[in-house]
Amino acid sequence: MPFPHPIPRLLPAASLAAMVFVLAAGSGFAPAQALPDAPQPSQAASPQADQQPHPAPAPQDADTSAPETLFPHTETGRYWISGQVNIILQGHLAFPARYSGKNSLTNWAQSATTHVMTLYTGYYLTHTTEVFADMEDATGNGIGNANGLAGYSNLDSVRLVQGMALSKAPYLARLMLRQVIPLDSARQDEERDELHLATSVPTRRLEFRVGKFDLADFIDVNSWGSDSHLQFLNWVVDNNGAWDYAANTRGYTDGAMVEYDDGGYTIRFAEALMPKIANGIYLDADLARSRAANLELEASGNRIAHRAGAVRVLAYLNQGHMGSYRQAVDEFLNHATPTPDIIATREYGRYRYGFGLNFEQSVTRDAGVFGRAGWSDGHNEAFCYTEDDRTAEVGVFSIGRLWHRPTDRAGAAFVVNGIVPAHQQYLALGGLGFLLGDGALTYGHEKDFEAFYTAHLWRGFFVSYDFQYIADPGYNQVRGPVAISAARFHTDF
Repeated sequence: MPFPHPIPRLLPAASLAAMVFVLAAGSGFAPAQALPDAPQPSQAASPQADQQPHPAPAPQDADTSAPETLFPHTETGRYWISGQVNIILQGHLAFPARYSGKNSLTNWAQSATTHVMTLYTGYYLTHTTEVFADMEDATGNGIGNANGLAGYSNLDSVRLVQGMALSKAPYLARLMLRQVIPLDSARQDEERDELHLATSVPTRRLEFRVGKFDLADFIDVNSWGSDSHLQFLNWVVDNNGAWDYAANTRGYTDGAMVEYDDGGYTIRFAEALMPKIANGIYLDADLARSRAANLELEASGNRIAHRAGAVRVLAYLNQGHMGSYRQAVDEFLNHATPTPDIIATREYGRYRYGFGLNFEQSVTRDAGVFGRAGWSDGHNEAFCYTEDDRTAEVGVFSIGRLWHRPTDRAGAAFVVNGIVPAHQQYLALGGLGFLLGDGALTYGHEKDFEAFYTAHLWRGFFVSYDFQYIADPGYNQVRGPVAISAARFHTDF
């Protein structure tokens, strides 16, 4: 099957570019400052990849004069206006499968295209108060309709909700307030971007954010593994697969977050709304019965061989209208249901909790290593992100200075994922999750390898090639392996 033709979806992209150009010209943008090679905002498992990493150590480009946006951005104005377009063409050849089910990754040769376009706006109310409002347009379900893989291959894919496609109309992605409370007079520089407008902040401070946002913009961020625009594409490479972070199917939630910063140490706590159903588009506003708590501790600095690095430890607790894998299996074995049915066991008062580790460490001025580990209890239903109870990831990343292309990026990562025995038995007996369900299961850990190269063409234009090799897709030893290739076209305005 040929790749879908991208031209019709490029027309809205051209319209967005024209709009941003007019706004930029009217705002009198000043020349942009050079940026380090940190991730740009991306879009999620539905577009959850629009994740802007918290400033963290990263290799620095030697060529600081090379602009990486189509238009320069002001460093002094009250307004922030920018945009991005991310187009991913992805496909695979036929792969072996002893059997397939309703939620399997289809094993015939196929291809699919996803498109994510975002308009970022922000306003600097005072030197401590900022507001943000972002519009987004995301289309394309990805290969296999984003089913059949714990580590799905395209973070920009728009998932189906109970088998139904979402609206193709643009939507409000973020609407939030940022309030900074200084705790001392010392200040440090801060990079101005889509989620941070101040160019300097108190070294010791409290920050509050409230509104609609993506939790992965601020928690479990990794400088070299959080961005589907210029880096990796796989869900469990760009995020911790065992962190079932609260979000609707597009990747956003309503909530509040407080952050304490003290030099090289940071504490973040966020309380957010859960979806009403697993992978649902609508959020449950009744905090007494459904909510998510997230805590992250971060330490950063030049502690190893005088090279920049960071370590982050995460804990989360979700409460919601969840089903129980064990109950669904027991009801099936007792002939109460024709197949194990997690939906039939849903009730309020159930929890899902877990922990995560996230690290990055520069090895040279141009390259570094990074990784994650994650654990969740797994007894109750995976509800928001993906069906993954155990994950371990290690990766390498480099900029292209060594081969005289300092604004190019390259990286490779390997991830192993697993699920608990009750979840395994549920799938083996024919149960369906919101992503997985081959009709049976010969269990094995899903193993995902990904490598990419991103070439900077000119100003805000980038092109990438991405390759993924996934063994035991959906934890099934009798399906796969599958090799997936992708071409990505990205523009930052």
